Amino acid sequence: MSACIDLLNAVLTGRRLEDDEALDLYQRADLMDLALAATAVRNRHNDPARVSFVIDRNVNYTDVCNVYCTFCAFYHKPGDPKGYVLTPEQLRRKAEETQALGGTGFLLQGGVNPDLPWSYYLDLVRFLSQDLGIWVHGFSPVEIQQMARLSGLGLKGTLAALREAGLGSLPGGGAELLVERIRKKIAPLKGGPEKWLEVMEAAHELGMKTTGTLMFGITETLSERIEHLRRLRDQQDRALVRGNGGGHTAFAAWPFQSGHTPWAGKIPKPTDVEYLRTIAMARIYLDNFPHIQSSWVTMGRKTGQAALHYGCDDMGSLMLEENVVSAAGTCFSVNREEMDRMIREAGFEPWQRDNIYRPVEP
Repeated sequence: MSACIDLLNAVLTGRRLEDDEALDLYQRADLMDLALAATAVRNRHNDPARVSFVIDRNVNYTDVCNVYCTFCAFYHKPGDPKGYVLTPEQLRRKAEETQALGGTGFLLQGGVNPDLPWSYYLDLVRFLSQDLGIWVHGFSPVEIQQMARLSGLGLKGTLAALREAGLGSLPGGGAELLVERIRKKIAPLKGGPEKWLEVMEAAHELGMKTTGTLMFGITETLSERIEHLRRLRDQQDRALVRGNGGGHTAFAAWPFQSGHTPWAGKIPKPTDVEYLRTIAMARIYLDNFPHIQSSWVTMGRKTGQAALHYGCDDMGSLMLEENVVSAAGTCFSVNREEMDRMIREAGFEPWQRDNIYRPVEP
């Protein structure tokens, strides 16, 4: 334990952890020592007294998908009559409801629907951004790759066209674990880690802001979780050297929800303690990420509040709508007043942000 204390003290002086050191802390450090160190790193990046949140809506414009990830309980196969594509009127109604509640944007994602042409995506983004005034925090890398195949413009050309249409930023969906062995097991049609990373790299080269994520608890080792974090940290280093405003604004982690998937009943769900340990390690290791989000949507309010003392400075979204996690049987939501109360009860002052961490006036 004394070696762990020495390592954590080194972190407090600003020294970067090597992978083997991070793994040692992950396995052996006292949980409260990790919490204290993670809080110190959090406070280097953010106001110690304040915690942010966003009012947005998770909108899945289609649930038709031909990638068939084994961990997903949400999609319908192409040709399934239960599959859908949202109409403009449905999108307009969702936008009006969001804005009426003080919301500013959509976290917009779908399946990879082979029936949608390239023009659909441009029209979708223009409609939301230009006609409805919604910030579009949209599309996972696998969707961008599909659009690039359709457009023939390459990744950067496709992203540039989407940005011109009104795409504001990219969420981190589809990362799961940036480890070859795991991706082959859970999502072989998505390709290896480089597929996700190259889309984010192209976005960063264009000066766009993105999010890094981790889904854990699906047979990976602790060492593989560290490998995932290293890939994100390395990418953020490159973005910061570039200095054009692009890069990851935040990191979020959540445990795999196995309900209604082929994995149901076959693997144990990570505990609350494992989640807190993981998020604290992420805050300590990802020393170049400005924000870490609490995943109260999957972990529940109390654990979400506890995460604010394990390195998190952000409570994410009110979750006006969520379909993917809830399809697996787990999803919590709150209103604005409840979010304020959750943050205050945890000992912090709440402030509303937009999808790229700019303050929003109430």
